[in-house]
Amino acid sequence: MSATSLFPQLRRLNRLWRPAVAWCGAVAYPYVLLLAVRTGPYNSTNLRFALCAVATVLPVALLRRHPLPAMALILTGTFAALTQRPSWEVVYLLVLANDLAVLYVVASRTRRVALAVAVPTLLVQIASASYFTSGSDVYIRTLVILALALVAAWMIGQSIGERREHAVEQRTQTAARAVAAERLRIARELHDMIAHSIGVIAIQAGVGSRVIDTQPDEARKALVSIEATSRETLAGLRRTLGTLRRTGPDPGAEPVSLDPTPGLADIERLAASTAAGAGVRVELRWRGARRAIPADIDLSAYRIVQEAVTNVVRHAGTRSCRVTVDYRPEELSVEVMDDGRGCEFADIERAGGWGLVGMRERVGLLAGRLTAGPRPEGGFRVAAWLPLPGAEPGAGAGALARTEVVR
Repeated sequence: MSATSLFPQLRRLNRLWRPAVAWCGAVAYPYVLLLAVRTGPYNSTNLRFALCAVATVLPVALLRRHPLPAMALILTGTFAALTQRPSWEVVYLLVLANDLAVLYVVASRTRRVALAVAVPTLLVQIASASYFTSGSDVYIRTLVILALALVAAWMIGQSIGERREHAVEQRTQTAARAVAAERLRIARELHDMIAHSIGVIAIQAGVGSRVIDTQPDEARKALVSIEATSRETLAGLRRTLGTLRRTGPDPGAEPVSLDPTPGLADIERLAASTAAGAGVRVELRWRGARRAIPADIDLSAYRIVQEAVTNVVRHAGTRSCRVTVDYRPEELSVEVMDDGRGCEFADIERAGGWGLVGMRERVGLLAGRLTAGPRPEGGFRVAAWLPLPGAEPGAGAGALARTEVVR
């Protein structure tokens, strides 16, 4: 017999012998328990207690898989053993074992199954109490103790079950929130990465189509700019998609680009490409001492500037804009301002695009502030303040994000 045909048979045997052992142990429990109660001389209490304790382990495996037949066998063994009038140590042990079994079923099964287990358990204990008690007062006190113990087991099991369900619900909600946050992050990255490039390509394509007959050199420059911008965008997309698809080490997978994510250091390159590709001059102003900042803040600041510059190219109808980056002790400030046609406040509300939404989300995740709106003197202004580590209380990550659109 080959190894390939042997393994499936071994797996089938493994699936069969576990249930068989569980059923055999549970069926043997009443006989073993009755034998343990009768074993040895009359005064061998310790021996009987030890044997009964060992016997209570037999139905555990079946109780986990099939609680109803397991409890039927457990209660059968309990009643048979208690009719032999064992010592109080054995009585306490068997009652405790029954209550623990009820606790487990209540914690792990539905209320209907739990009631189908708890009610017969109480009835068997009540019927068995007449064999190891004497006198009506003792019998009534015993019944009260048995009922209270079973109620306590029910309540503890219900509490454990509710905590388990709550933990499962919390894990599900956490996973759902993580998936939603990751989807939003991917959407922001793809939007911010593509929107600027597509805007430049659209402008250059329009320029090329208008001058292709009269100024072929200008049309050629436009095509070169389109090619360069397209290659850059494709490289960014390849990096992003490669990172998403790479879920684990795969020697045969295509290597993922290890180029660093963009940051404020790339704003000058952004300004140059905007001027060359879209014909919009970007004036850069740096304030404060430039220093290393956390990667998430660096990326978000760059994406905010990139999206604001893209909006200038697409909507402002102007040939220039100004970008100001201010390194302050408590926060990083970025501002993009233009003198274009601007827009009314109602136009912002009706825009329906994702650029301003993405900026709000980025700033909100970093507990910062964002203002965006038309300037009184004309044009449009976008400004963001991102708290830096070590900022004063109220300006850091613990503060509530504040995002507003200026009228």
